[in-house]
Amino acid sequence: MEAQERFDPNRLNEVSVILKALSHPSRLLMVEALGEKPHCVCELTALVGSDTSTVSKHLSILKQAGIVVDEKRGNMVFYNLRCRCVLDALHDLIPLLEEKHKHYSRIVENLS
Repeated sequence: MEAQERFDPNRLNEVSVILKALSHPSRLLMVEALGEKPHCVCELTALVGSDTSTVSKHLSILKQAGIVVDEKRGNMVFYNLRCRCVLDALHDLIPLLEEKHKHYSRIVENLS
């Protein structure tokens, strides 16, 4: 991919929509769970510990960002990840978290 394509304002805007959708701990928890298998709203509500309307709003944000898809099965709606790449991206952040923790641990040690 050429630099011009990577830094295209429209593409960057689309990426920012995805990142904003992922910027809530409850939505990240749902994405992790959906990476294992499809879930209905009631299962995600129990997992997150919020009311159904809040979980539905979170799912709507994830769906509008293109992260999840829904499928009606009888009178229930199940959600699934559109692409496992979002999990890969989240897991790729773990080294950054580890470096951050090391950095702050060194600062605390130097203060002691």
